[in-house]
Amino acid sequence: MSMRTAAVTQVRRPSAVRALTILLGVTAAATVVVELLNWWYAPEQGFGLAVRTGWAMLRTLGFLVLISHVRRGRAAARPLGLILAVTTVFAVGRLIVPRQGMPPLPGVLGFALLGTLCLSVVWLLYRSPAVAAHLIRHRRGLVLAEGRIAWREVAPKRPEATGWLLTSRVAALTYSPLMLVPALIAGGAVLDGRLVAVPAVLFWFVAGMAVSHLVLFCVAFLMRGKRWAGTLLVAITLGVLAVHLPLCWWLLGVDGLIRDGAPLVAAAGLALYSLRRAATS
Repeated sequence: MSMRTAAVTQVRRPSAVRALTILLGVTAAATVVVELLNWWYAPEQGFGLAVRTGWAMLRTLGFLVLISHVRRGRAAARPLGLILAVTTVFAVGRLIVPRQGMPPLPGVLGFALLGTLCLSVVWLLYRSPAVAAHLIRHRRGLVLAEGRIAWREVAPKRPEATGWLLTSRVAALTYSPLMLVPALIAGGAVLDGRLVAVPAVLFWFVAGMAVSHLVLFCVAFLMRGKRWAGTLLVAITLGVLAVHLPLCWWLLGVDGLIRDGAPLVAAAGLALYSLRRAATS
């Protein structure tokens, strides 16, 4: 009996970590409920709203990945949680505001609830000493030790990246999906007869895919402490904004500029701010 108690005590996580795990599960469930409420009360349930709602609900998978990171004590949980919280608030906020009139009360209440949950998640990730002490582990992998192959934690060969650098990487990795979602919505407008916009929509898609590869290449060297990679990330970010914002305005109007431009501006601002803090720390 004492051996069992000792085993349970050994793997028992701090109460703050358990609370964070539960809070993430509640936030994921609340995201789905709020998105369904927005869809139910929306005056126009068109193709654009369907795409935006589907993308917002995909964040539920992101929260499940985050729960796994927290349970395993991975250091990458903090930047992932921050960017998930920020983009979720923007994604839900842009859905509750109709093209005309005031947003429905259930949507406003759901947005307030989800905003409070996301704020609580960020607070626990960055302000709880118990959570900070727990999120220190590296990824696991196959290693050769004492003549045997074992699956264990792998210490990084390069200097450990700072939290700000990890945050910049995670924020930059959101550029591509944040570009592709409105490009898909603009594709629906092309199907409605705006054939003149076909080259622009195709360019938007290609640019979104190219940004994904460019960011992956850039952050790989950024994590290795290469200064030129930081300069390249700034150039990529400015290029993304220069392409994305005008296309949002031209193909989706002012409404699309607000709904689909603001989340990418927020991600870009977070990436650049984190990059600057990483360089001065």
